Amino acid sequence: MSLEEDNQRLREHLAERDKRLEQQESRLGQQSLLIEQLQAQIASLTQHVKDLQDRLAKDSHNSSLPPSSDRFVRQPKSLRKKSEKPSGGQKGHPGTTLQFSQTPDEVIEHRVSVCASCHDDLRQVEACVTLRRQVVDIPAPRLLVQEHRAEQKLCPRCQQLTQAEFPAGVTAPIQYGPLIGAVAVYLTQQQLLPLERTCEVLRDLLGAHMSEGTVGELIQRTACQLAPVEQQIKAVLQQAAVIHQDETSMSVAGQRCWEHVTSTATLTHYQMHPSRGQEALNAIGIMPGFKGISIHDAWGSYFLYDCAHAFCLVHVLRELVFQAEQQGAVWASELIDLLLLMKQATQDARQQGKHWLDPLEVLDWERALLQVLAEADRLTPRATAPPGTKGRVKQSAARNLLDRLLTHQPAVFCFLEDLRVDFDNNLAERDLRMLKVQQKVSGCFRSPAGAHAFSRIRGYLSTLRKQGLPLLSALQATLAGHPLLPALA
Repeated sequence: MSLEEDNQRLREHLAERDKRLEQQESRLGQQSLLIEQLQAQIASLTQHVKDLQDRLAKDSHNSSLPPSSDRFVRQPKSLRKKSEKPSGGQKGHPGTTLQFSQTPDEVIEHRVSVCASCHDDLRQVEACVTLRRQVVDIPAPRLLVQEHRAEQKLCPRCQQLTQAEFPAGVTAPIQYGPLIGAVAVYLTQQQLLPLERTCEVLRDLLGAHMSEGTVGELIQRTACQLAPVEQQIKAVLQQAAVIHQDETSMSVAGQRCWEHVTSTATLTHYQMHPSRGQEALNAIGIMPGFKGISIHDAWGSYFLYDCAHAFCLVHVLRELVFQAEQQGAVWASELIDLLLLMKQATQDARQQGKHWLDPLEVLDWERALLQVLAEADRLTPRATAPPGTKGRVKQSAARNLLDRLLTHQPAVFCFLEDLRVDFDNNLAERDLRMLKVQQKVSGCFRSPAGAHAFSRIRGYLSTLRKQGLPLLSALQATLAGHPLLPALA
């Protein structure tokens, strides 16, 4: 074989080797790209699994979810320390029991006529002692029909026909009176009975065959009469020193709306609106111009208004419980203990009749809390966006919680610096709780008009209940055109 042939074979061998190397490098590049894609997919799926696990781990004790949403039976764990007091009514608690009436409506005498031993006649013998027993009951309900008759007289002198006037409110040939109307409104708006069941109760108990349309008309009449009262309640709330605010979703004619509540210990205002945010708050009209302290759950729309803010720290505690139990965050456990100690300090001060804590004590509490937050901030770095990505980077729940606490420090410390401010927003949450019951019973409101009427009447009844005023007689007066005005001072 010649030298030229050997060189040719060598060149072909080298060319084939280079080709195989190029193919190998290409496959290695494809494999590397596939590995990177699989690693990114694994990381994404791992994060997704963690998010799902975190969602499953959340319930009413470590998040803002209501108890009705708890998916699994668990042993309740409360942040409240066990009390040394025995269960049940405490010493000095007045209690309630039946009391003897000094003016009974009916007295039934049971006389002795014959001796139980010798059967002698005792009808003329005076009683030694008269024992008393009273039975408290209600008379058999029945409808009271009042017929009003107005005379018409023809004047013999001028031939003018003159008619006597019917009482105010008596406008139809036959109609329901204000008391039975008040009962219908009370059953639907306060006791949350659907219209059909309200008619059933009225029929079974009173024999009144009232239609659903009539009940709906009575509700709208009541709401119309209460419009001026609602405006006065709103005006007083706007000038209040401290208010509680919250909102919850409701279904109105198949659409999602929001029920907003603004309340104090003596006043309640509800309003339904399609929006949850600033548009709704502006339409309600309390927050614009409000200069007091608003206690809420840190919903961002509230911070758009120029007033003082206070967090509901029970919401914060639930989030901290999740971080401590599910994520093992030591700083979260320290914050829980510290917040509960701060809460106890404010409760003790109120019991002692104080209006504020000592400023130096407040400074010590705030310094201790900020130290824990600073350590938590160091241990919980913010997520950074990969190169080339746009938009806001999703942060962890712990990071979001810390950012909220660090950004709104005055709202965290407000309950320490002003003892008028509660540690929680339970007042507003209690005012909303029965509205969720209404949704469970009735499912939804059929129309916006019914939803707005319910909000106005319910706010009025809640205000009366807080002030210890009678609900039924107030509704009766409202249907008669003279609504009872609650105390607004």
